[in-house]
Amino acid sequence: MEFKEFNLHPDLQRGLAEAGYIACMPVQEQVLTNAFGGQDLYVQSQTGTGKTAAFLVMIFQRLLSEEMLAGKKALIMAPTRELAVQIEEEAKILGKYLPFKTGSFYGGVGYAQQEKLLRENVQIMVGTPGRVLDLNKSGRMNLMDIAFLVLDEADRMFDMGFYPDLRKLIRVVPSADRRQTMLFSATLNAWVKNLAWEYTKSPVEIEIEPEIVTVDEVEQILYHVPSEEKMKLLLGILERENPESAVVFCNTKRYTEIVAKRLKMNGYECEFIIGDLPQVKRLKVIDDVKAGKIKFLAATDVAARGLDIEGLAMVINYDLPVEAENYVHRIGRTARAGKTGKAITLASEQDVYELPAIERYIGKKIPSEIAVPELFAEDKSAGQHIRAEYYEDRGEDRRLHGNAKAGEGRGARPHGQDRGGGDSRGKRRDTRKPEGKRRSGEPAGKNQKGGALPGLSASGDLSRMTFEERMALYKKKYSSAAPPIGKNKGGEERKDNAAGERRKRGNQKKRRDSRNAVNQTAGQKTGGISAGGKKSSGADRPRQKNAEVLRKKPEQAAPAKKGIISRLLGFFRKK
Repeated sequence: MEFKEFNLHPDLQRGLAEAGYIACMPVQEQVLTNAFGGQDLYVQSQTGTGKTAAFLVMIFQRLLSEEMLAGKKALIMAPTRELAVQIEEEAKILGKYLPFKTGSFYGGVGYAQQEKLLRENVQIMVGTPGRVLDLNKSGRMNLMDIAFLVLDEADRMFDMGFYPDLRKLIRVVPSADRRQTMLFSATLNAWVKNLAWEYTKSPVEIEIEPEIVTVDEVEQILYHVPSEEKMKLLLGILERENPESAVVFCNTKRYTEIVAKRLKMNGYECEFIIGDLPQVKRLKVIDDVKAGKIKFLAATDVAARGLDIEGLAMVINYDLPVEAENYVHRIGRTARAGKTGKAITLASEQDVYELPAIERYIGKKIPSEIAVPELFAEDKSAGQHIRAEYYEDRGEDRRLHGNAKAGEGRGARPHGQDRGGGDSRGKRRDTRKPEGKRRSGEPAGKNQKGGALPGLSASGDLSRMTFEERMALYKKKYSSAAPPIGKNKGGEERKDNAAGERRKRGNQKKRRDSRNAVNQTAGQKTGGISAGGKKSSGADRPRQKNAEVLRKKPEQAAPAKKGIISRLLGFFRKK
């Protein structure tokens, strides 16, 4: 179906045509078909499927064609500043010939420009929950004229903790029967559905199949690689593939910055975006990436949501995502609008156990290989001190990587790694080489005795294994580095747990000894033979061990101190 079949306003149709919007994508067709009558919607659709254009076209058309909506406004909520700016830019493109002013409102920048937009009576307001709520509370943003409320990427807003702010905002806009509400989400979980049914009126549910584009149009490959060799493999991939552009995803903000800096040290023009990056720098990085000035970008899942890079050639998962849905979100960025792309994943011993859940989610096995030295490239950043400057430690990385300490270099290194090495999630270092773990310089894919890994005669064998065979191989290959909690390969208690128990017992013994010493001292003062030569009784009786000591060596017992009256009487007798 084409956009012109909806009989859109000529000026809106002109803007769509100039932007290259001719045929509707599935989500656009379904949204426009259901929304022009004013129905509320909640839509399950991935990033990059055209949903932004869908709700913008609907809002523009209704504002242009319905007299009762004259002077009304639209409020579009987004989880990140990048997505808010992107929606604003697309609204300006599609509404190029329309009389509506668009503005974005987000934190991290001053209020002056945003207050100016409000004074100019902006009608299409795009913002993040925190800043919009702040402007409304201060009386600078009036939300009583809102006729359209759009919640974009609602699931991500919940993940980022915006649920309370959203509820507060929805309470100050006109009621559900006086506005049209549209909720978009990559996943329709319980939180999203509860919000939809609580604050909408008889919403129409639209579901766009999420995995089809990802599985069929993205070339995927996964390399099993020791964590200390990840950077070498990443450099080898970039050298061999030479992509026009690539996004490298990491699970933590701190290591996102470090990976970008290490790529720079190896001659690749790379920047990074994380939540702690100053807003001015974030916007400059995004502009440079979109303009083609920067070919490579390192990013976290949250910071990259809503980031649309046209013609992205490759996605590299430096860390395997913890959530299966994020794998789909990541690699889907390189196969948008019918284009194909390539996604490469580096799976180390720490995160390999996330793989089965991802493969179940996408409905297929990811072609896998063991990374061999021929795939590596020289790492010029090895041994260099690298410090994360923009990362602010609020505990997020610890939840993902254990008790990893902040920074890399003279302080503690991220993920417990060696200088210039990969990430090891902050595990305890063991100088003894466990069975099956490779020393530096040994070919990857070899065990301690130098033979091939059991069940592997060639790298491609992994893709032909059953699920059970692959998991058995993973456990044999990685159990020495990351065994299941509480057990090692032989089913015995892990040594670090045993050591912890020994330390615990030793501490308990020390405390008992300390209490005994205190009791012994107390017994010498109050027990045994009193100042009057009588035995003490009841609570004052010392423990048996202390009493025996006093009976064996009574001369060592400390004499009782004289009272103040006794001393005064003795003083006068001397006189």
